[in-house]
Amino acid sequence: MRSPLARGRALEVAVQDVAGVRIAQDAGADRVELCVALAATGGLTPPIGLIEAAVAAGLPVHPLIRTRPGGFCYDAGEVDVLARDVRAAVRAGAAGVVVGALTRDRAVDDDAIRALVEAAGVASVTFHRAFDVVADARAALDRLATLGVRRVLTSGGATRSIDGREALAALAAHACGRVEVMAGGGVRVQDIGALFAAGVDAVHLSARRAVRDPGATGPGGGSGGYDVTDGAIVRAAVAAAHR
Repeated sequence: MRSPLARGRALEVAVQDVAGVRIAQDAGADRVELCVALAATGGLTPPIGLIEAAVAAGLPVHPLIRTRPGGFCYDAGEVDVLARDVRAAVRAGAAGVVVGALTRDRAVDDDAIRALVEAAGVASVTFHRAFDVVADARAALDRLATLGVRRVLTSGGATRSIDGREALAALAAHACGRVEVMAGGGVRVQDIGALFAAGVDAVHLSARRAVRDPGATGPGGGSGGYDVTDGAIVRAAVAAAHR
């Protein structure tokens, strides 16, 4: 049985299948973000069958609710679909959901997020890395706190979280416990200690490696490979978080 991380420290792993959930669980991660097409699109909503099977594995599962790539501005019809997916994920047993929506001027879309938080009910809501393109990060954090969002996933606006640690520290201080700040984006095991030292509440990483499958290529659209969760990376990440 794994021992809990120090208070205020959580390790989240982005996974794309049930095997990934089990690997993360066995390695001692605290929860998983579940998505599909991570490498190709940055992540999209997983199918309901995958959510159900992932939940059955036993680790808290937070599905990403994002119906398409290509930005974070949604019309009313898209928000309706997002809300339906949120409700379906919660009914399937998800402990939380991961969402994000912005206005054209790069502010939090209050109406969309209010609808998604309402759809989530008692499940926790994480605002994903759409946060990294907002025009005013502190104002966005304030709005999300007011709207009932539990945490934000952010690199501090940098390509890699370790390069945004000063911004992450400032956000964590500004949040003052109203919203959890979770560092994510290009996280390596050797970055984890410094990220927690910056004052974030959690660290998020994908811990994935590519697997080649030449038999999958062909006119049907196979790419010849896919990503899997690497247990050795997750175990090292957990150990770094404990330190």
